Amino acid sequence: MTYITKDQPAFKKANLALFSGSFITFMILYSVQTLFPLFSEEFDVTPAVSSLSLSVTTGFLAVTMLFASLMSDSFGRKRIMSISLTISALLCILAAFSPNFSTLLAIRILQGIVLAGFPAIAMTYVSEEFHPKHLGIAMGIYVSGTTVGGLAGRMATGVITSYFSWQTALLSIGLISLLLSLWFWRALPAPKNSAPQKRNENSAKTPLIKSFAHNLRNPRLLCLYGISFFLMGGFVTIYNYLGYRLMAPPYFLSQAVIGSLFIVYLVGTFSSTFMGKMSDTFGKPKTMPLSILLMLSGVLLTLNDSLILIISGLAVLTFGFFGSHSIASNWVGELASDYRAQAASLYLLAYYLGSSIVGTSGGIVWKHFDWGGIVTMTGLLTTASLGLVTIIVVKTRKKNRLHQENSAGAGR
Repeated sequence: MTYITKDQPAFKKANLALFSGSFITFMILYSVQTLFPLFSEEFDVTPAVSSLSLSVTTGFLAVTMLFASLMSDSFGRKRIMSISLTISALLCILAAFSPNFSTLLAIRILQGIVLAGFPAIAMTYVSEEFHPKHLGIAMGIYVSGTTVGGLAGRMATGVITSYFSWQTALLSIGLISLLLSLWFWRALPAPKNSAPQKRNENSAKTPLIKSFAHNLRNPRLLCLYGISFFLMGGFVTIYNYLGYRLMAPPYFLSQAVIGSLFIVYLVGTFSSTFMGKMSDTFGKPKTMPLSILLMLSGVLLTLNDSLILIISGLAVLTFGFFGSHSIASNWVGELASDYRAQAASLYLLAYYLGSSIVGTSGGIVWKHFDWGGIVTMTGLLTTASLGLVTIIVVKTRKKNRLHQENSAGAGR
């Protein structure tokens, strides 16, 4: 197989293109998150209903990704990713002209369906095209693009909305995304280790069911899917409702200031690459629990009433989350012996379902239990993730021990 290695010009080109693609995806995906309080006021909806402008997108994205990976097998990885980014950008422009909340939700549903063509396929592209020795850093750079994109979407929306309107903010993000998506189409190296495969109608269903069933029978992958659901759900919940807390007494922060607080996302940009390298050096069983514990520490810090400590907690939370996500994303590719595209799709299904289900449920928790309820909910999810990492480590050691015993027996 022909891999992309560090000494090739394609290494930098591919990483920049994938960074741009994840930047576009997450800028569009999270562009509405800072607008929840504004939507509640302008459209007269509750925090939980307002959060649907994000949750419906992540929910439909999660389900559609299961089939996006199959499409990439038939039509090619690069083509599906490029089409996904371009149409998503056009829908973002269209969303700027939404006359009411129902129309905005309908467009956001379509965005979720179309955006699905990028994340799962991009992870598969990385695992197939980059040399195994460089997977950690390549996945880290890809994940760092998600952090910068999420940051840009939130900050740009908050600042532009304060000076103009949320419609102008979405229009600006859509135009920038369209230009970058066209560049991505041109810049990403064509995959060399995968090729479009022709399928007949009768054979298409069987591989799909077989591939998902194969990965769902793997207990270690199931644990990673659970970790993905819990950590993403808790992470998004903190960000979803922090704006409501900080716009209320005693803080009274403006939309622009709240949008600017998302600058802490840059911590995630660093941590995803840094922890990816650390996992290559020290191993995932050691670095994954550390990242999750950092995330839990950040969650607990936000309980303090000091704005400085809240922001510090947000930064620690973000560092831990994106470090965990980078390691777990790479771990999926390592543990999936077959059907890697579908394994990545299932991981991201859990990831975005966590964002959708837990993120919206957090609105109910916020309404009845305030910030203490949000922290308790997120803390429990994070603690559960540590338990799942322990199961993965125990099962991996058991499997390695059995392999060594069988090898020793065969050598006698």
